[in-house]
Amino acid sequence: MANTRNSAPADDAVVAVTTAVADALDAHVASDARVAVALSGGVDSMVLLDALVHVSAGRQLELSAVHVHHGLSPNADDWARFCAEQCASRTVPLTVHRLHLKRKPGQSLEALARAGRYAHFTSCDVDVIALAHHADDQAETVLLQLLRGSGPRGLSAMPAVRRGTPALLRPLLSLPRATLAAYAKVRRLGWIEDESNSDTKHRRNLLRHEIAPRIATAFEGYPATLARAASHQAEASALLDELAALDAEGAIDEVGLDRAQLAGLSNARAANLLRWFLRREGLRPPTDARLADLLRQLRSASADARTRIAHDGAEIGCFRGRVVVHPPITAPFTVAWEGAPEVHLPGGILAFEPADGEGVAFAKLSFSPVTVRSRSGGERIRLAANRPRHAVKKLLQSAKLAVWQREALPLVWCGDELAAVPGIGVDVAFQAAAGEKGLRLIWYPSAGREGRLVVA
Repeated sequence: MANTRNSAPADDAVVAVTTAVADALDAHVASDARVAVALSGGVDSMVLLDALVHVSAGRQLELSAVHVHHGLSPNADDWARFCAEQCASRTVPLTVHRLHLKRKPGQSLEALARAGRYAHFTSCDVDVIALAHHADDQAETVLLQLLRGSGPRGLSAMPAVRRGTPALLRPLLSLPRATLAAYAKVRRLGWIEDESNSDTKHRRNLLRHEIAPRIATAFEGYPATLARAASHQAEASALLDELAALDAEGAIDEVGLDRAQLAGLSNARAANLLRWFLRREGLRPPTDARLADLLRQLRSASADARTRIAHDGAEIGCFRGRVVVHPPITAPFTVAWEGAPEVHLPGGILAFEPADGEGVAFAKLSFSPVTVRSRSGGERIRLAANRPRHAVKKLLQSAKLAVWQREALPLVWCGDELAAVPGIGVDVAFQAAAGEKGLRLIWYPSAGREGRLVVA
């Protein structure tokens, strides 16, 4: 069903589109920026490409386009060729990127393709990626988020601009689909039709073809009203983030979030702070029920509790009075070392760095097979001739390593003898003497080459 309320006279549509694009460039894009259009070949992205070519005339912008070839349609090669022809006719450089999608059981192919597409966009060597989303897309996103039970952050839908490298810019977000269609008509643009866009088994298509037209007929102002609601929710979401940042003042350090400060907040503010903290740590937001359970466990845990709550591929727990996010505890491992400079392990990388007169004596490692193993319990090590043997467990606890750090830490064995423990030291029987060829052991946990543990 056509939405005649959003129809626009042809001349007005051209003015509306070019004005929206020019205003977005003036507000958010440097005059000499490199801007790439995300070009699918559909009518929306063709309108954006055409308008950007028109508006950028006289500007110093370096305009290009990027087409993501999903490989999901038998027509995908034809679409790529169409985009190449359209860009060539406008003297706009085009890059085509092919996705190689591997869907896991139960995973949405549509969501997988979208994630792959955006992952490529954010890796492009440009300053700005221009996206052709419009007000109808925004309204559909709000409806989808409402039906998922989303809060203000989800209901804020798509921002007109998202800062970053590259930034994401949506110049047409305030304009309805009908205005873009009118622009395409008067400019006599060509475009392709993706057959999957009419398949109503996809929820967005169901909304677009069967529900949104009925809403538009019954409620004057659609989709602008829902786009405006998204803007209000974006403001509310920003305020909640500001509140969380205030509540987090003095409560976050390199370890994590102060558990006592979290426990002292009201339920609503504690939930807001924890949700903000988890997002800051790179985790997806938990469901309301999951968040409530997280709060209950974290607030009631004792100071030395071994709380471990799995979420989004990580674990959330308590350590030294802090709420911490850490990798899951690694399974036991044993790996033979055959002289490689690095050994890749479940919890990180153990590097063997040549050194003179320090670390593990290289010659002493040749007497028996060398293995790198996880702790199994009961290990002891003697770090100096005038000191007794110590339990490795107690040394690691004294070093204030958390349980997940201790379980991931590799121990180096020569035959049946413990030679070294990264961050703790080298057994006296294996220490390199002055002038002797040695190996420094450096442990890089999975999170990156920060907070490394070195055996000198």
